[in-house]
Amino acid sequence: MIADEKTYRNIRFERDGAIAYVTMNRPEKRNALSLEHMQEIIACLKSIEQDRDISAVILRGEGPAFCAGHDLSEMLDGTPDFYRHLFDVCTQMMEKIQSIPQPVIAEVHATATAAGCQLVATCDLAVAAEEARFATPGVKIGLFCSTPMVAVSRAVSRKKAMEMLLTGEFISAKEAKEEGLVNRVVPAHELESATRELAEKIAASSQLVTGIGKQAFYRQLEMPQHQAYEYAKEVMSFNATFADAQEGMCAFLEKRRPEWKNR
Repeated sequence: MIADEKTYRNIRFERDGAIAYVTMNRPEKRNALSLEHMQEIIACLKSIEQDRDISAVILRGEGPAFCAGHDLSEMLDGTPDFYRHLFDVCTQMMEKIQSIPQPVIAEVHATATAAGCQLVATCDLAVAAEEARFATPGVKIGLFCSTPMVAVSRAVSRKKAMEMLLTGEFISAKEAKEEGLVNRVVPAHELESATRELAEKIAASSQLVTGIGKQAFYRQLEMPQHQAYEYAKEVMSFNATFADAQEGMCAFLEKRRPEWKNR
């Protein structure tokens, strides 16, 4: 695995072939999201976005937690403008995860709470260890998880989202899978390999086509059905003209492996 030349204070960036690893590296703070931490993740994702050799991203956490949410020690006695800026940056980070062409997979080894749970809900895919737990406990400290609510309510059922938000109680990895918050649950010793396997399946496809599909997925979600079909029809018609689409169809008909050119 090759580490990035750029040095970050709160995260670690590494590459292994076409797979990028972004590791939140504040174990002593349970990877709590300080302002600087979030800005570094945004900067790292922007760099990944421009790298045509990266086909998938794995987001993970170092230490005893995946991510404990916002760094509360940074949030005491702030002004409205400070809080607004903090949540603006958080929103930018979440939106950047979904706007880069490379699919982002959360590798969740332990607890993910508040904005950490929001991170899991925001990632395109998520693989969790059996021991992982998830919660939006802001209501218990007088700060409702309003921004985490946006991502969580789009990933799980309405009733479950409200239960999580109103009680702040943890749900297990098993329940998180049943509710659609994560894709797979595996034993802890299989987590890294299972996440890598999923990333490699994604990386086996044309990066250009995967990126077009990811963008189209999020755009059509909030459209009325007829409008979504009109939009998707245009995307698919455009996609069909790509060299990779023509190569893929020919390879299927000729019963051979396609050779992607990402064009």
